[in-house]
Amino acid sequence: MTKTKSIIFAAVSAAALAACGGSGGDSASRDSIRAVGSSTVFPFAKAVSEAFVRSNPEFRSPIIESTGTGGGMKLFCSGVGADTPDMTNASRRMKASEFADCQANGVTDVIELQVGLDGIAFASAQGGITMDLTPQQVYEALAASPYGGEQTTKTWSDVDPSLPDQPILVYGPPSTSGTRDALKELVLEAGCKTNADMKALKETDEDRYDQLCTEVRSDGAYVDQGEQDNLIVQKIEGNPNAVGVFGYSYLEENADKVQGLNMNGVAPTYENISSFEYPGARPLYVYVKKAHLDAIPGLKEYLAQWTKMWAKDGDLAKIGLVASPDDVMAANQKAATEFTTLDGAQLK
Repeated sequence: MTKTKSIIFAAVSAAALAACGGSGGDSASRDSIRAVGSSTVFPFAKAVSEAFVRSNPEFRSPIIESTGTGGGMKLFCSGVGADTPDMTNASRRMKASEFADCQANGVTDVIELQVGLDGIAFASAQGGITMDLTPQQVYEALAASPYGGEQTTKTWSDVDPSLPDQPILVYGPPSTSGTRDALKELVLEAGCKTNADMKALKETDEDRYDQLCTEVRSDGAYVDQGEQDNLIVQKIEGNPNAVGVFGYSYLEENADKVQGLNMNGVAPTYENISSFEYPGARPLYVYVKKAHLDAIPGLKEYLAQWTKMWAKDGDLAKIGLVASPDDVMAANQKAATEFTTLDGAQLK
């Protein structure tokens, strides 16, 4: 693309975005991709961005912000136009309520891509505390009101005598994080449901069930460390008795500093996450506004770059992304090139 053509394209793009909801002025003219969302997906999105710029030097480098999955969804669904993000990265699937917000605000055509898999890893410092945990033990250690009762545990051995006699100290993600949502769904709720009364409660009072099964204690045993997973790594590296909760990619990236803790006897490894044998395995997503595809220079090419890097032997696997099963990958390859949109019927 020549410089003249690039300028013309940017002008046409600005006009297109202004027509679909830009607020005018500078905000209606944008020639770089803007993505928000998950801190877990952030390093993968940055790697794709860097490869995209190398392969497509005529386009500007994408702007990628780590806002957390929940925060990213709010920004993404706020409307269509140059003053809103083109994409949001998510470490869980979009919720039905978020999809409804998108629709209400004019974000009617949303492309969903499952870019790979990740695991909710529990970890400690190399040489630090070691445990083989179960979802039930994690729930009883971290729940604000386990099974509706008072939270009285102080040490891991209070939860189960087989665990170390060390204070419970877990550094983890905040409530806005998709990693926190996955922790609730894949671990805390799974542990809570081992209790017959809680399982029955879900049928009679779902709000109370959600509160008892997913609300995390706030007495200092669980420390919300914000949206920067690297800070959790630093915290547990400096305290041999602390446990951290973050995405598998951060475990792999910092293997010289931290060690993964087993869950149900299964280690958080690439193979165990890809087979879903590890209980904390979860899919990762990217959501894109179809209305922005022709308006933002390079957006289509950026999506294509994801598909070139998400295979099992691809560049993203080298930094911790676990490839989706072949059939899932093929379906998402199609969505990334044919720009099929989400109908919302399968969302919860």
